Amino acid sequence: MKIPTSIYRNTVLMLATGLALVIGIAAHASRDYIQIVGSSTVYPFATVVAENFGKTTEFGTPIIESTGSGGGMKLFCAGVGAEHPDITNASRRIKASEFEKCQANGVTDIIEVKVGYDGIVLGNSSEAEPFNLSRRDIFLALAKEIPDPAGGEKLIENPHVTWQDVNRELPSIKIEVLGPPPTSGTRDAFSELALEGGCKTFKWIKSMKKTDKTAYKKLCHTIREDGLYIEAGENDNLIVQKLRENPHAMGIFGFSFLDQNSDVIQGAAIDGVEPEFETIADGSYPVSRPIYFYAKKAHVGMTPGIREYLDAFTDEAAWGDEGYLADKGLIPMPAAERMKFRTDAQNLNPMSM
Repeated sequence: MKIPTSIYRNTVLMLATGLALVIGIAAHASRDYIQIVGSSTVYPFATVVAENFGKTTEFGTPIIESTGSGGGMKLFCAGVGAEHPDITNASRRIKASEFEKCQANGVTDIIEVKVGYDGIVLGNSSEAEPFNLSRRDIFLALAKEIPDPAGGEKLIENPHVTWQDVNRELPSIKIEVLGPPPTSGTRDAFSELALEGGCKTFKWIKSMKKTDKTAYKKLCHTIREDGLYIEAGENDNLIVQKLRENPHAMGIFGFSFLDQNSDVIQGAAIDGVEPEFETIADGSYPVSRPIYFYAKKAHVGMTPGIREYLDAFTDEAAWGDEGYLADKGLIPMPAAERMKFRTDAQNLNPMSM
């Protein structure tokens, strides 16, 4: 039986349209480069590894976007596929809520790699007077509410305008601190280590942690919003630039930025300890934290080079005691800890919370 010409043409057209659709989907579903998002603190370390990776392997140089830890996790956990990033950097460990969001969106096998350690610095221009602050000073300068200086277990809106208002031994200059936004892992860690560290020096507030943990965390982690703390975005380099322009301002950033700009900025001592490589490594500097990146196992084999990138980042030549990342300000983990995370990365072992 002869097929009518009109039916034949329609069938061919449908097949051609379907083939074009399949080709379009296939093109959209593949990507020939690694896409990385996340922390501005981890960004310079990841960038150095990515550039070295692009030069020494057959794979393209990964594309990295500095979105902040929270922003990176949101993008990373949105799903699996070429439209979603392969890796996210984080200046804190993934939160349980973020992990659950990942699982709900099909990002079920996540490879966790602790990169090393970093200190959070409160610094200013090297042309200005150096600061020696306690965590209590930091809390009283930057918290939204503080205990009433008149006494009693009462809170008031933070009235302090100058550093000398906080502590008579500090300079009589206006409190002006440039820092990261709420989406930043540096902000999270600063709130936990510095603000809360000072907040709980008040015994009656410390006791709140047992009786009302939610109120305790809100009090100890909430930064003032009256203009003396200025959100400066996710770009730590921009904070460094503004400190050079304004000797009276202070900024919050990772140790690596201090290390790379020590000719123009200086870090404040906190509780009498200077922010230095050795003090962060031995744990004596009180405002330090581990930093991480996370990769999707489902993208290994889909995006070329992920397994090789994991291997490059966890190589001793990169993150070891004498590795090139230490030259950029990374504080290496102990050898046994490095071996544990390298083994997990090589075997693509998924993390658990």
